[in-house]
Amino acid sequence: MADRFGTRKKMLGQVLKEMKLIHEGQVQESLQIQKREGGRIGQILVRNGHITEAQLMVALGKQSGMEVVNLEQIELQKEAIAMVDEAFARPFGFVPVMYDGKTLTVAMGDPGNRNALDDIRFTANCEVKGVVADPDHIEAALAKAYGKEENVMATILKEIEDGGITGTPGGARSKKKGVTDLEDAEEMANSAPVRKLLNYILYQAIRDRASDIHLEPFEDEFKIRYRVDGVLYELEAPPLHLSSALISRVKVMSGLDISENRVPQDGRIDLAIGGRPVDLRVSTLPTMFGESCVMRVLDRSVVSLDMSQIGLRDNEQERLGALLKLPHGIILVTGPTGSGKTTTLYSMLNDANDPAIKIITTEDPVEYDLEGITQVQINEEVGVTYAACLRSILRQDPDMILVGEIRDKDTAQISVEASLTGHVVFSTLHTNDAPLAITRLVDIGVEPFLIAATLEAVVAQRLVRRICSDCKVMYEPSIEILRELELEPEQVGDKKFAYGKGCKNCNNTGYRGRMAIFEIMMVSNAVRELIMDAAPTSQIRTVAREEGMRGLRESGLLAVYDGGTTVEEVLRETMMTM
Repeated sequence: MADRFGTRKKMLGQVLKEMKLIHEGQVQESLQIQKREGGRIGQILVRNGHITEAQLMVALGKQSGMEVVNLEQIELQKEAIAMVDEAFARPFGFVPVMYDGKTLTVAMGDPGNRNALDDIRFTANCEVKGVVADPDHIEAALAKAYGKEENVMATILKEIEDGGITGTPGGARSKKKGVTDLEDAEEMANSAPVRKLLNYILYQAIRDRASDIHLEPFEDEFKIRYRVDGVLYELEAPPLHLSSALISRVKVMSGLDISENRVPQDGRIDLAIGGRPVDLRVSTLPTMFGESCVMRVLDRSVVSLDMSQIGLRDNEQERLGALLKLPHGIILVTGPTGSGKTTTLYSMLNDANDPAIKIITTEDPVEYDLEGITQVQINEEVGVTYAACLRSILRQDPDMILVGEIRDKDTAQISVEASLTGHVVFSTLHTNDAPLAITRLVDIGVEPFLIAATLEAVVAQRLVRRICSDCKVMYEPSIEILRELELEPEQVGDKKFAYGKGCKNCNNTGYRGRMAIFEIMMVSNAVRELIMDAAPTSQIRTVAREEGMRGLRESGLLAVYDGGTTVEEVLRETMMTM
């Protein structure tokens, strides 16, 4: 393996062996796992407990030919610290170490984040050299260099105030016909303090594993909120008059028209925060008091596209694995918006991905790049609709097809045709449970005999918050709780339930991360007959349950019994079905 200069690099396993952290047997074991499941060997070694994340970063630094330093034995120079603003240092995980009059030396925890050195080179206006340090030492050094993180927002806002950046509250109402002056907007958006402020907001949100970041101007205030594990939290927000400058900065970064704020716009930002590649999908919407901006965070480091990691129980994983081997048929994943349907489909396709199989997806939008899979972005403005894409895809000789969503009769009809001509088709629907998917397809206009002939399985799912492992507490459920779950004490036996007390690791919420619960309905011959006879949903549900379908509430209770989630989460996301 050679780097971009043609120098041959040592294999990571060799570097780790030279550091006396692993032996050859562990390398070979990890290579076998990599061959079977994919992924990077370093992360496999970490996952199996052979090395720590910090040891991996140091090894990657050595592999890249970067100097490795021990920050605990280095005195940070005040001159170096003064050259790098805290708003840049914290988000990227950099610590200024020394400045010799020509070159600034900066320590980083992730050697893969070398491109971000260009930002510091630009702001410090000098040559910058990166060295690698233990990520834990980076955190301690940042605190030593800049003090407590709580002061960052106040420092940036003072810099904005001193710089005289005022903006216009809301932006949209202050300009004739809703069109912003381009020169003013560009000047505000590109000012260093506004860039620092947005960097810091993004850093905070991504550090806390946010899935969405909301920038919302109102009549008397500017709100910044982010969604973590499905729940919105409010951040400390800057003054209202900075809303237009901040949202203009987002629009500049995402390639949107900053002079136009009368119509909704959509864009995309690719960046690295703390060494992690992050993709932001940007959406702006004109409101009464200016543009509202929402950024969907697509962070591969917090989303596992592995069927064994999305919450499936062993028998459920076996069922879905069997579906991937079908020669043809339709597999639907249903649930409300934000229930993890796309992640489940991606995980299934990732598992099926093989050089011998041609997989094509059509999505709106394409959320993650899957190596070896042809992905098509829907663009209805130029006529690239699901139906139009599907017609072309069928001429591309695919084996498996992913249709992002069945929205109308045309899309459903072509999906059925694709299945009948020997293709496996995956798609999503918005329904409350698995049996209701059949009713929805009939409502769209698909004939029952075609549904019976092509539909192989329906997977309904919900996301529930996972109890924080650092503050989990077990308890015996009371009679009142069991009644709320419609359970009898003998059904529970001596099982204990759990909840999270709240700690630093979970921001005192008691939850960290989410897990999916599933309802998998296999379309058997008995179910096909009911579909042909236009039987009511309740009858289809009864037969499916008799054949082994586990309802969402039952799956949720199993997760409670396992100590994975709480009673409150299951009650919030599921209901009893008869």
